[in-house]
Amino acid sequence: MKLEKYKVNNTIKLKDFNTKEVEENAKKALNKVSKKLAKLQNTMYAEGKYSALICLQGMDTSGKDSLIREVFKEFNARGVEVHSFKVPTELELQHDFLWRHYIALPAKGKVAVFNRTHYENVLVTRVHPGYIFGENIPSVKSLDDLDDAFYHDRMDRINDFENHLVKNGTIVLKFFLNLSKDEQKNRLLRRLNIPEKNWKFSAGDLKERKLWDKYQFCYEDLLNRTSKENAPWFIIPADDKPTARLILAEILLEELKKYNFKEPSLPAKMQAQVEEFKAQLNNE
Repeated sequence: MKLEKYKVNNTIKLKDFNTKEVEENAKKALNKVSKKLAKLQNTMYAEGKYSALICLQGMDTSGKDSLIREVFKEFNARGVEVHSFKVPTELELQHDFLWRHYIALPAKGKVAVFNRTHYENVLVTRVHPGYIFGENIPSVKSLDDLDDAFYHDRMDRINDFENHLVKNGTIVLKFFLNLSKDEQKNRLLRRLNIPEKNWKFSAGDLKERKLWDKYQFCYEDLLNRTSKENAPWFIIPADDKPTARLILAEILLEELKKYNFKEPSLPAKMQAQVEEFKAQLNNE
């Protein structure tokens, strides 16, 4: 695959991106890539110099949960953490909008996957601006204050946030799962038609679906304003789940390989004593 075509390098229109690509033997190929990713992550963990933040955004039913399960299944559990950000709690609303994301960031050597991310603060809150009042911001007195300039300023703050992370050793990679409206309909119907999937369905999904065009506008705007060379966005065709997982995994592998992680060597003094240590163990 030519992975560069998924990267947001210039001003884009979402309508120009495919929502469906089908790769033969995607599941088998993913197994191989996942093992390579796990090995790479082990080396990153041992080196302890970098961390990685993987951000996943997408419309409801775009496949974020199953993608996380399949792409990261080979990872050592101690090296990966998954955070799913839902409606802010009372405590979280008492802080700035980035606080709850900041405290979930990965330590050196670890990978954090944000399933929905800090971009919800310029996405859901832009579609439903009334949510902002829960943050009790002094300068926000009415809906008139929640104009494009307000959300663009937030995007600038997010760019600053991510730039700060990168400068301190966090690799930031962001993926938008680009789902078609027709495929979302099929997936919602599947949740209703299969009894064991019923629990996944929410009436709220249908209400949000009616706002599809507004969400697409907001996604396109944030992708154009927040895809930076040091924290890029990638648009992943999400209608075919196995292929979407493979594309994301291959991008992740290629991006992480650029950092040339190295397993640390023993200090010279200990290296000189290796044979002595072996002898002690063998002579027990």
